[in-house]
Amino acid sequence: MKRVLLGLVFAVYFSAAAFAQAGRDARILRPDGVMLMATYTPAAQPGPGVLLLHACNRDRKSWSTLTARLVAAGYHGLAFDYRGYGESTGGPYVKPADLPRAIAALFPGDVEAAFNFLRSQSGVDKNRIGAAGASCGVNQAIQLALIHPQVRSLVLLSGSTDTAGRQFLSKADRLPILAAASDDDNDAVQLTQWFISFSHNPQNRFMEFKAAGHGADMFAVEKSLEPMIVDWFEKTLRNAPAKPPARAAASPPTAIEEFWSLLEESGGAARATQYYNEAKKRDPKVFLFPEAVLNAFGYGRLEEGNTAEAVEIFKLNVLAYPASPNVYDSLADGYVAAGDRDMAIKFARKTLEVLDATPILEADLRKLLRDSAEEKLRKLGAPPAAPSTPKPPPPWNDLTYITGCLFFQSGKIMGQTNPMSVPGQ
Repeated sequence: MKRVLLGLVFAVYFSAAAFAQAGRDARILRPDGVMLMATYTPAAQPGPGVLLLHACNRDRKSWSTLTARLVAAGYHGLAFDYRGYGESTGGPYVKPADLPRAIAALFPGDVEAAFNFLRSQSGVDKNRIGAAGASCGVNQAIQLALIHPQVRSLVLLSGSTDTAGRQFLSKADRLPILAAASDDDNDAVQLTQWFISFSHNPQNRFMEFKAAGHGADMFAVEKSLEPMIVDWFEKTLRNAPAKPPARAAASPPTAIEEFWSLLEESGGAARATQYYNEAKKRDPKVFLFPEAVLNAFGYGRLEEGNTAEAVEIFKLNVLAYPASPNVYDSLADGYVAAGDRDMAIKFARKTLEVLDATPILEADLRKLLRDSAEEKLRKLGAPPAAPSTPKPPPPWNDLTYITGCLFFQSGKIMGQTNPMSVPGQ
């Protein structure tokens, strides 16, 4: 019996490997001259297609083992390198703001081109497309589904989304989501649970792992995750109806949705703060917003010229995340915009104080925050005190700038580091 079972295991393994080897390189030329390199792996028979969007500290090869499984199960797989990554041209991303700008302005068009390429291939069911995104690829996958109803199922690993994505998910009851994140990956679990809470599809599933790492890196640790993804697409993509079902009756809003609904109203920061305080009294562990997401929302108000509202939003973030140096730096920015010199100095200095007491930040983020606070103090005529010597920071991680890649304001990128400096990218 052992020999029979072992033979079956090797048969499945080599069958999947053979499909992976059958993948062919493809080139997708963009209007600006950038050449996107992709790997298209067709299945042996007609079936759905799956577009795979890598993390911003990896390339298309990070999907190779999952692609082999998908193709063996009858799915046509396409993975491509973002511009400036892997074998694609474009980039390099030298300045801190370069990558977020590319992600916001250029990546969606590249993803669209890859989507069209996949649907154009012989044997691909054009009305049944799945998308899998890791880290910064999560938002790209959601934005693709927002535009194209042919995207019938999502797999989202260790990421987040922006306002447009969140608003789409709150209405996209037809779109099932399998999401996964790991406890050892900074705030990945918190961010992932936050954005999936806006979706009311009853098929949604969230997998929380203990020490699996980030994005597609989780495949190497959690051996069940890749088979789970294949099973997920079997249930929600291959067997999906030819046309998306009609929207179900509206579900009652969650506490997170109620908070954000208040916040987005004109002058809603005060009401949202009251809602937060009342929710905290009922449940001290209540979670309504990730720090980076609220921070970016505050900068959005600042860019709109709504300075008073932005300051209130930054104050709420200080209330919720008092151990973060970034919330104080953002509040100082708000007071600079409001013309309140004394309060701007107070919170710029508070940024440096908390920064020196926080050894867990990555080196690039630490430098970004220190430079931001010290520059404000110099311009305000209040030189900072000499900093203490912080402990060495931990290794760089893609999650440190997921939300920063979605929003960039006035030269300060929330959580932004330079992935192009990471070896092996």
